Amino acid sequence: MLAVRSALTRSLAARTPTPQVCSSFATGPRQYNGTFYEFRTYCFKPPKMNEFLENIKKNIHIRTAHSELIGFWKTEFGGRINKVFHIWKYDNFAHRAEVRKALAKDKEWQEQFLIPNLPLIDEHQNEITYLVPWCKLEKPPKEVHVLWWNESAESRAAGRHQSHEDPRIVAAVRESVSYLVSQKNMLLIPTSFSPLK
Repeated sequence: MLAVRSALTRSLAARTPTPQVCSSFATGPRQYNGTFYEFRTYCFKPPKMNEFLENIKKNIHIRTAHSELIGFWKTEFGGRINKVFHIWKYDNFAHRAEVRKALAKDKEWQEQFLIPNLPLIDEHQNEITYLVPWCKLEKPPKEVHVLWWNESAESRAAGRHQSHEDPRIVAAVRESVSYLVSQKNMLLIPTSFSPLK
């Protein structure tokens, strides 16, 4: 999996927001072709998130005119709350570059989204990912989910308990855990304008 991370952080010395973009792109063949998904995470100070979500709900059509939104969720619990998580689909890196260039020239997007919302965002992270061969994106039958689709928090807990008793799953986890660098769990609630629920 190729990952690209980008963050906007505050300058502690100046105590004023100073955007810093940190990123690195792979130079392998996938940068030229192959659909990928950009996972974007924005964090807010508690009173700012609802204002951001209202603005996005009103103006998401401007952004989706440029590229496909897969899903848009807010964090219910897990790690830092007051966070939104959204996924955008791109055909390749050239497609993403074209979209970002078009957004930079889109006055409506700049005036209605970027200018009012940038001061609300406390932290911003990007990750570029590819689907593994056995994975597919599809709409789940229920509306509450964690990156694995679950009907509810209770069904997630029951499923995890059941999987811990399945020797095949236990063996697979033991075999693959040496490759795991980190793991984070969050409960995400879809927004009203999210394509995936």
